[in-house]
Amino acid sequence: MATGTTTQRGMLTLADLCTELQISRSTFYDWRAKDRAPRCLKLPNGDLRIRRTDLDRWLTTMEEAA
Repeated sequence: MATGTTTQRGMLTLADLCTELQISRSTFYDWRAKDRAPRCLKLPNGDLRIRRTDLDRWLTTMEEAA
């Protein structure tokens, strides 16, 4: 896992995701605005989490599209 802050439930923080994909937050938010980002969960405090399974599934679709 990227930074070690991944929860035990298999959730990635936005920082984890950006580190793992080597992208900036602004790139992630651009992808999200264009519906091109992996599926996210929005917590009550506004933070985003990404399930590891959703990221893996998203990466597979990107691989197939390449």
